[in-house]
Amino acid sequence: MKHYTDYSLLRHNTFGMDVRASHFIEYSSEEELQQLIPQLSSLQPLLHIGGGSNLLFRADFEGTVLHSAIRGITAVGGDTDTVLLRAGAAEVWDDFVAYTVREGLGGAENLSLIPGEVGASAVQNIGAYGAEAKDIIDSVEAISLRTGEKRTFGNADCRYAYRQSIFKQELKGQYAITHVTYRLSRRPRLNTSYGGIRDQLVKMLGADRLGQATVATVRQAIIDIRREKLPDPATLGNAGSFFMNPVVPRSQFLALQQQYPDVPHYELDDGRVKVPAGWLIDQCGWKGRNLGSAAVHSRQALVLVNLGGATPADILRLSDAVCQSVKQKFGIDIRPEVNFI
Repeated sequence: MKHYTDYSLLRHNTFGMDVRASHFIEYSSEEELQQLIPQLSSLQPLLHIGGGSNLLFRADFEGTVLHSAIRGITAVGGDTDTVLLRAGAAEVWDDFVAYTVREGLGGAENLSLIPGEVGASAVQNIGAYGAEAKDIIDSVEAISLRTGEKRTFGNADCRYAYRQSIFKQELKGQYAITHVTYRLSRRPRLNTSYGGIRDQLVKMLGADRLGQATVATVRQAIIDIRREKLPDPATLGNAGSFFMNPVVPRSQFLALQQQYPDVPHYELDDGRVKVPAGWLIDQCGWKGRNLGSAAVHSRQALVLVNLGGATPADILRLSDAVCQSVKQKFGIDIRPEVNFI
């Protein structure tokens, strides 16, 4: 176990905010975390982070930041059609996806190149290109930060919804996730109908060879698409998609479609319609614009970036301005996906 005081969180948040924590504790096993529990009452408030890719620190954190160093990927079961893979919470998410693809297993490939760690995938219900973590999560192991008791949550127990889970709502801050078990397919059914994947595969393979696509080629197609559109946090501070795509009643969407016939959208099973927040923001003229050192990315309006030296207040001011513009123009509320700390 590692315990630091007055610790810089610069390398623990992809926005590149040089904020500090009063305490930073990293544990490498469930046993270490359980041994730590009795001390936590004197180290409040607590914040458990993963890779820091989906949060924005608004100021120094006057408390204790916890981080898992539990790693490892192990096959723990399955059947003729599926394999269960148990991964430590500190495994880099994209490394886990790469592992499943090397093994020829399907289900995670559409979630390629999403920043962050395995534990956060279960909290945030990460998603992209027509897939969500909930589609492959079998169970989540966690430890109560109050009692040290270990608990396993089945998929249904996690109450997954769009970018939501029980760990972000009723149980927020109460548990530390230690392992996540995913159910992957031995006979992958490729999902190539979303977000230009098919067009990218045509570029890679040719139209006459689409039937030869594999989980590996789908993963590469998505990596290519993401690298074209999204900035690398290592060179330009950002938290990936800053806003969630709004879901609106069908009547509201139809009124929007009358004015903008080409508005992109995704029909949901409950009769509502999801509209890309990036399109709404772009229509408001924000793509490539900045307020000081905070900017809307020039290639993807869904992403806010730190041009260098931006403060948390700069990012928040830009976020508020973008939300107000979309509300004023379309009457639609967009909300940050990023967690404000």
